[in-house]
Amino acid sequence: MSDNKLEATLTEPPLVGDHLALDLLNTEAGSGALHTDFWRSGEDVLDWLARCGIDVGRLGDQAASDAVLHDARELRASARELVELRKQGERGDPQRINRYLATLQSAPVLEWGEGGPLLTRRLPAPSPQQALGQVAESVAELLAAAQFEYVRQCEHPDCVLWFYDRTKSHRRRWCSMALCGNRHKAAEFRKRNRAAA
Repeated sequence: MSDNKLEATLTEPPLVGDHLALDLLNTEAGSGALHTDFWRSGEDVLDWLARCGIDVGRLGDQAASDAVLHDARELRASARELVELRKQGERGDPQRINRYLATLQSAPVLEWGEGGPLLTRRLPAPSPQQALGQVAESVAELLAAAQFEYVRQCEHPDCVLWFYDRTKSHRRRWCSMALCGNRHKAAEFRKRNRAAA
């Protein structure tokens, strides 16, 4: 499959990062003429959040949709910068991520289940701000707690997708076998056949 055909088959961002923060980075893929921003509207952002299991409530109007798109893209750019700096062993400025984290307001709630009382935390009614705050928390958690030697980009030369290698052997090379792993295998097969001919 050629790279152009591959890009044409992706109509929504692939959830291959094995971590919400890396799936956030993967909402933008490709480079140069093949660059794809899967977020073209606030609705695209809301659809992605829903696919990730994050409730956002409803948007009121076009201005609210435009604001969500702007905020989500800003969060993504900030996250990308911090992940890339962390990957290079450099220090980043967390101020922009902290702005999103500040929107996460929760309250302690006592619940009585079958096993007895349990203290949990509950977020207020879902909103786009709360949803982006949850994504920012995922970014902060990745930066603070992940084993960064296993935070990687796909090895396919035409792919820029990120993933967290949680495999037992830590030898994952591709964003997805279905996407880039098979492309690599097919290219190697064609190369061997040309050499044998």
